Amino acid sequence: MAIATATRGAALAALMLGACLAPAPSAIAADPRGTPVIQVAASEGTSRFVPLGIGKSVAIDLPRDIKDVLVADPKVANAVVRSSRRVYMIGVTVGQTNIFFFDADGKQIAGFDIAVTRDLNGVRGALKQMMPDSDIRIEGVGNDGVMLSGTAANPGESQQAFDIASRLVGEGTKVVNGISVRGRDQIMLKVTVAEVQRDVIKQLGIDLSGTLNYGTAVVNFNTTNPFSATGQALSDSSLAGSFKSVNATLRALERAGVIRTLAEPNLTAISGETATFMAGGEFPIPNGLSCDTTKSPPVCQSQVDFKKFGVSLMFTPIVMSEGRISLKVMTEVSDLSSENALTLQVPGSTQSLTIPSIRTRRADTVVEIPSGGSLAMAGMIQEQTKQQINGIPGLMHLPVLGTLFKSRDYVNRQTELMVLVTPYVVRAVAQKQLSRPDDGFADPNDPQSMLLGRLNRIYGTTGKAEARPAGEYRGKYGFILD
Repeated sequence: MAIATATRGAALAALMLGACLAPAPSAIAADPRGTPVIQVAASEGTSRFVPLGIGKSVAIDLPRDIKDVLVADPKVANAVVRSSRRVYMIGVTVGQTNIFFFDADGKQIAGFDIAVTRDLNGVRGALKQMMPDSDIRIEGVGNDGVMLSGTAANPGESQQAFDIASRLVGEGTKVVNGISVRGRDQIMLKVTVAEVQRDVIKQLGIDLSGTLNYGTAVVNFNTTNPFSATGQALSDSSLAGSFKSVNATLRALERAGVIRTLAEPNLTAISGETATFMAGGEFPIPNGLSCDTTKSPPVCQSQVDFKKFGVSLMFTPIVMSEGRISLKVMTEVSDLSSENALTLQVPGSTQSLTIPSIRTRRADTVVEIPSGGSLAMAGMIQEQTKQQINGIPGLMHLPVLGTLFKSRDYVNRQTELMVLVTPYVVRAVAQKQLSRPDDGFADPNDPQSMLLGRLNRIYGTTGKAEARPAGEYRGKYGFILD
């Protein structure tokens, strides 16, 4: 019995070349000049695919006695004949090859297409142990890759299988996740963004101007106290007075303000996908000049970009097992501010352009909570206090009279931001179960609006806007205006 390899000789190479040219075992007909018929003895067309792991073997029983064996690449796989009809095929290294078996008459008994990959039985056992109810398969691809296939109950199981395979196959191996999810859940995220800003500003200063005569000497003085804490001038709230040639102006201001920001966006996204929300606006900022040099003089136009500000939300939910949700949330609250503003001179003009700055509060986190559970991102408190005293050196330190030559500025700003996040696993509903804010709304007629001052008629069911409730109702109805 002879075992042939790819280096058998020129005759065998010619035979294999003929096998590669033919898609399946067949006889190539002779041409009219009487050229002999070329018979393809073995090819991949009738071969069976056999996967093997490195160092693993498979035993094959053939229907006839084996006379000859052809291994295309002995470095990838090998064939060991133990009896006249039994052979063992062994995987040597990662790669692909084929093996053909022939009988005493030179006819093909069987052909096998061998793909040798790394041994993944340990990974298969780990996947089956961790997720017994999932149909997840893993196979080797190429020399440095594996592919996950099959189905999973939810995206969480798919991600878990990918993480397990990535850790167990070793470094340098690419893992392709081809697992399909049987039912992708949808997550609705209810978010409440609440912010309160408190500002307290106090200022007190005296402006002096006058003339003092001492003999032939004349002294003119003029002091103006700026409001330096915010970089702005003192307010116009003033009290003026004069004594002989000296004029005095008392400038004082006390201001307290509160700004409240509330946004309650609701977003729905498929498990594993990202949803975004933005409520705010855009303001223009200059971005250079575009000049047409073909004209004389050149005509230039300002280029403008727009920057977004307001309340933005971005979240990525993943439904885990037992109804738990892995949630990545990023919220941002930004508004325009005069602090750190930039003032630019308009080219070719005496006008100036002020570009405001953006004050931003941002929170980014990843949590795991059940459906209907709430997450509070609080504690984002900021307090800023500025106090400054300006005056004339020496004179501002005089007891009592020093107050005439100085100004005091005080600013206190407090900001508190809180974000409440509640995810829900949701399902689609019928349209009849939904309602619009204008359902049952009807405009009043002219006598109702002019004589009674009504902005709308009584609410009712859709199509019955004028239907009055049973009994006499004496309370307010319609919209409630605060």
